[in-house]
Amino acid sequence: MVDNTDPKGTKQTASRRDFLKAGLLGGAAVAASAGAARAAGEPLITEIQDWNRYLGDGVDVAPYGTPSEFEAHVVRRDVPWLTADPVSSINFTPLHELDGIITPNGLCFERHHGGTAVINPADHRLMIHGLVDTPLVFTMEDLKRFPRENRVYFLECAANGGMEWRGSQLNGCQFTHGMIHCVVYTGVPLRYLLEEAGVKTTGKWLLAEGADAAAMTRSIPMEKALDDCLVAFKMNGEALRPEQGYPLRLCVPGWEGNMWVKWLRRLEVGDEPWAQREETSKYTDLLPNGKARRHTFMMEVKSVITSPSPQVPVTHGKGPLVISGLAWSGNGTISRVDVTTDGGRTWQPARIDGPSLPKALHRFYLDINWDGSEMLLQSRAMDDQGLVQPTKNELRAVRGENSIYHNNGIQTWHVSNDGVVENVEVS
Repeated sequence: MVDNTDPKGTKQTASRRDFLKAGLLGGAAVAASAGAARAAGEPLITEIQDWNRYLGDGVDVAPYGTPSEFEAHVVRRDVPWLTADPVSSINFTPLHELDGIITPNGLCFERHHGGTAVINPADHRLMIHGLVDTPLVFTMEDLKRFPRENRVYFLECAANGGMEWRGSQLNGCQFTHGMIHCVVYTGVPLRYLLEEAGVKTTGKWLLAEGADAAAMTRSIPMEKALDDCLVAFKMNGEALRPEQGYPLRLCVPGWEGNMWVKWLRRLEVGDEPWAQREETSKYTDLLPNGKARRHTFMMEVKSVITSPSPQVPVTHGKGPLVISGLAWSGNGTISRVDVTTDGGRTWQPARIDGPSLPKALHRFYLDINWDGSEMLLQSRAMDDQGLVQPTKNELRAVRGENSIYHNNGIQTWHVSNDGVVENVEVS
């Protein structure tokens, strides 16, 4: 329906009937401009092309399928100056090239602290010890005999958007928000393994350790470990990729990605957190008074428009335009996403399409008829707990500008009248 609260909103937002009418008229105008060439037929349809003329490859040429050569630009990318060394670095999911909610395995962002560990699953072991009745060591075959579950979860680095704390910096959705992915994990609920070992009543915390060169370790409250954590060995139906923790990783749904320990080798039960490097000097939030918030595990409600965005300009000119984006919350499901084209003066409800699962990505769309005027695009998400994504100024009022982690502020894209899109800030 038309948003009657603002003349500009009325101009850019239409009923379904008006939208379809505009699309048909736009199509007629294009056809008219083509003139005699269209009247004579479209050569790409009427003339034989090479792909019609010659046989293609057989079924065994690529035993493991790869994307089309025409999609070769859809890849993870890094920002070299962000880190001192690529071994302890990050690359970014091309969110602007994707649709739906599931991230293909080969496009899931990578974050390493000591490079990718290469482990033969036959040699991999998982040990559970500490404050347990029976210390245990599991092989991969042992783990696969436990009842398994399939769960769709997003995984977001706590530093996602961290470069934008003090203002607009990176000109691309892939770089501002691409430290996230969402896949179907298959694995064993962690509580089954802890029940097998028998957690003592004094066991209140769990230390997870990876087998990589960095020996990544994080403390996890026992309540979370017994709730929805998963020890996963597959993603999107196939074995974990090496860069995603093959052969075994921990899933800590809704919580910061650093806790999702890859190449999982050890779980120690204790009575207090361990105060490891990654939960003291790193992955804490420095406040204006110089104190740091610790154990800020939750990834709060957040969204971003993926198209149009700096890497996806509007190239077709005026007329029907699909605004698309992603929303997520570590608290549960997304109940609503609003979109503004005028920098927050007026908002319109977007359409959430596809599965709406707890602690997973949600895809939203807003279909408009663009008149070619400048736009300031923003999205604002709300989750089923009633939490609303804040503006950047609202976030800074509480957290200051010293932090790197947990930036869930509203992102703004400026769309110029020629369709070029840039990262700007309307706080």
